[in-house]
Amino acid sequence: MGSVSQPQRRAVITGGLVATAAVITGCSAKTDNGAVPKASAVAVASPPSSAGEPPKTPSAALARLLDGNKRWVNGTLQRPNQGLDRRESVAEEQDPYGVIVSCIDSRVPPEMVFDTGIGDLFAIRTGGQVVAPVVTGSVEYGPVTSGTPLIVVLGHQRCGAVKASYKALKERKPLPGDLQSITEAVRPAYEAISKVTYDDPVDAMIRAHAQQTAAGLRTDPALAPLVKKGGLAVVSAYYSLDTGRVEILDGAPSA
Repeated sequence: MGSVSQPQRRAVITGGLVATAAVITGCSAKTDNGAVPKASAVAVASPPSSAGEPPKTPSAALARLLDGNKRWVNGTLQRPNQGLDRRESVAEEQDPYGVIVSCIDSRVPPEMVFDTGIGDLFAIRTGGQVVAPVVTGSVEYGPVTSGTPLIVVLGHQRCGAVKASYKALKERKPLPGDLQSITEAVRPAYEAISKVTYDDPVDAMIRAHAQQTAAGLRTDPALAPLVKKGGLAVVSAYYSLDTGRVEILDGAPSA
């Protein structure tokens, strides 16, 4: 798919989206958890109902998310865009500024991790944040139809799906049912980290998988032209269950 003009992205595409499976490519894994001290959870008594206009550039969108994550880490939550007025204001039309591709893990709710609200994010969650054609089509929706400027592929500490897949691949014992499809999706990450010795190979695999998934989305036919023009950034990140901190792995926009 070629580049899409802003008016076209603002309109609903009647022909449907091209759901192209992301091509998983190899890359190096990082092992620094980037831990920060835990903070007490003290929420703002009267949270604002709106966080202002949604950011329109990749760098501004990422900054908004990371500011929200800092509040989550420190316990200074604002819980923006969660009131009745916000619900009513986005009832007819939405304009999210980010797509979050994350795991189904109950401990990693994107709207809480980034302290956002209704209408702020397209949240896509699968086991181990794996992508397949229908998932890729869901990722494409925001950037292609409404110009959403940011995609974040968010892996997380102690991911059960990746841990089970690591064990299955290492022991060569397939997981039951369609769980094996998750194992096959993360196999490239397993192969990448198997070439190096890690103190925590599962954690290294989680990070590698997030980076590989983001790299694959950057080459997606519908997304690549937007990335090339600078209107879209695809970022890989890692969430610490211990601290609540989101660490950017790669793909952060330079400006």
